[in-house]
Amino acid sequence: MFEHLQDEILKTLVLLIIFIIIRSILKVSIKKIGQKSGINDARIGLISRYSTFTLILIFLLFLSYIFGATLENLTLLFSSVFAVIGIGLFAIWSILSNITSGIIMFFSFPYKVGDKIKIHDKDSPLEGIIEDIRAFQLHLRLDNGDLVTYPNNLILQKAVTLVQKDAIEDFGDFH
Repeated sequence: MFEHLQDEILKTLVLLIIFIIIRSILKVSIKKIGQKSGINDARIGLISRYSTFTLILIFLLFLSYIFGATLENLTLLFSSVFAVIGIGLFAIWSILSNITSGIIMFFSFPYKVGDKIKIHDKDSPLEGIIEDIRAFQLHLRLDNGDLVTYPNNLILQKAVTLVQKDAIEDFGDFH
């Protein structure tokens, strides 16, 4: 019964092994980059989940090709899916912008949790200690104890000054 699928099953197993190896290498690399940059474990886990999701999509693309989907079928499927997703996501572009900014901040944001920064916003400048950097926003604890959430996409668009490195130790317990 499964004799005609033997080749596809073998290719699927090879693809699965390659997927597991790439995922492991990527996960270790992200963890090393995160720890070297002093990024907290929650953000490292978030970026790992994003990369795993992307790898799963690529895995499914190759898997469908293994089981006989033609390039024309895949092109039609993905163009249709991306058109629907694009229209749906246009309504929530701000959320995607914040997630994308969070990923960019993971790899290139020069400040880390515990640093005191000043955001040069002409309407409402802020100065506080970075308490957490999440997928959508940055949590700043102001000197008066107030917690401010600042969208990731805006933090990348504003000038930011490092006021004090590792200021969280001087601030005390603010939870």
